[in-house]
Amino acid sequence: MSSKVISPATRRGVKDSPQATVNNFAATKFATGDKSKPGCIAPRRTRSQVAKPARLKLRAPVDVAARPQTSERTTPCEGPHTSTTRGQPTMPRKARMKNYAELTHFAGLDWAKDHHDVNIMDRQGQVVARFRFAHTGPGWQQWREKIQAYPALGVAIETSHGAAVEQLLASGVTVYPVHPQAAKAYRQRQAPSGTKDDELDAWALGDALRLDGGHWRALSPQDAIVEELRLLCGDEAALIEQRTALVNQLQAALHEYYPAALEAFEDWTAAYTWAFIEAFPTPQRLVQATVHRRRVFLHTHKLWRPGTAERRLEIFARADRFCGGEAVTRAKSRLAVALCRSLDALQLQLDDYRTAIEKLFAEHPDHDVFGSLPGVGVTLGPRLLSGLGANREQYPEAQGLQCVAGTAPVSFQSGKIKRAKIRWHCDRFLRHTVHLWAGCSLKSCTWAAAYYAAKRKDGMSHACALRCLAQRWLKILWKMWQTHTPYDPEYHARNQQRHGSWVLQLNPKTT
Repeated sequence: MSSKVISPATRRGVKDSPQATVNNFAATKFATGDKSKPGCIAPRRTRSQVAKPARLKLRAPVDVAARPQTSERTTPCEGPHTSTTRGQPTMPRKARMKNYAELTHFAGLDWAKDHHDVNIMDRQGQVVARFRFAHTGPGWQQWREKIQAYPALGVAIETSHGAAVEQLLASGVTVYPVHPQAAKAYRQRQAPSGTKDDELDAWALGDALRLDGGHWRALSPQDAIVEELRLLCGDEAALIEQRTALVNQLQAALHEYYPAALEAFEDWTAAYTWAFIEAFPTPQRLVQATVHRRRVFLHTHKLWRPGTAERRLEIFARADRFCGGEAVTRAKSRLAVALCRSLDALQLQLDDYRTAIEKLFAEHPDHDVFGSLPGVGVTLGPRLLSGLGANREQYPEAQGLQCVAGTAPVSFQSGKIKRAKIRWHCDRFLRHTVHLWAGCSLKSCTWAAAYYAAKRKDGMSHACALRCLAQRWLKILWKMWQTHTPYDPEYHARNQQRHGSWVLQLNPKTT
């Protein structure tokens, strides 16, 4: 049974908001039994040059808008399967990276935009090299020449992605990301006076890796398809965020001079709404148009419905009764048309992204595993695959995946106080994807709907109930992912009966 997550009453301030995470568990030595492996987890920095080899590609979650429809026809229900590809995955193996026991030297790299400071020490803590190099081609060549004397080198860095991480992995070293809060704690442990400079940061990171690195998890390169798919999915989400911003600006402009357009159409992410503004940019132009032209527009864009067509024609006929003044209309109509043209161009790029993502997803050997999940459709399947990757060793148990995805609650216990709260340190993009997937699964999975209803009946909020459901789904997905097995609802139902799942008591006909 999932623990109840207590959501905070108010959001934290920007300065107090937690950093995003990567998979670096820096304190597993304190874990016992089956407990999760807590530790320090490092975030990524937002930048255009996203590094491909990092295990986790983090991106701030965005409000993903629905794909615009070209008509108002009923959207077909997506089946539980999106592919018929068969066969076991045969992804090429990457060169094995040295584990912590094999390392002979440890380095801390304090990275910056134009240069990096490095401090290398041996197992006894004696500094053997200290230098700075530029973030350029010759600079990284200097790095590769310097480290030739240390073939078994581990590097700690305060990020999990970017050009610096990419170059480090390409140079053959073992890379360990460190969370900024952990890096700050390591520096304060060595310099409690508060002294801070780049050289000290590099030395503190290297010394922390030397002393505590045995419990950290190194970054590992992914196969090319997963790397590209992760980047494409993240960039697609960023473009959708831009489209949402443009749609909000368009609606704000229409509210000032063209309220009839907002009354006639609801989904302004649909391309036909932008075409309407381009065809009839002002209320006066709409009223002056003939009834035949208005009908032609509705038929051309497949919007003619018995229940909505007449109502829209009536709105079109009285569009100029309540609108902005002449000055406002001239100014805002120009802005509205410009925004619609920008949205048209952006949507073409989003369609290209969607085509490329679906093509890569179909080519990946794990396509059937993720495509068989109820509710993933054509959008969430590739995002889940890009979030988990193809390296099964990255998550040896389901709990690690649940923690990275942010569904596992964070426990707090002090004396008689014992409670759980939402996990903020996680892969935000993966958590957003899993949240959407849990919500979509309610429509196509009976046991998921019964589970969600039970959580809501217990007093949980919608978001908390979905997190509990996502926690359960991730355990199932982890097992499928490890065994390369597509989801089988009948097999799952038999397992529920075999283990006496309490979900069956909610709905005996669970499938």
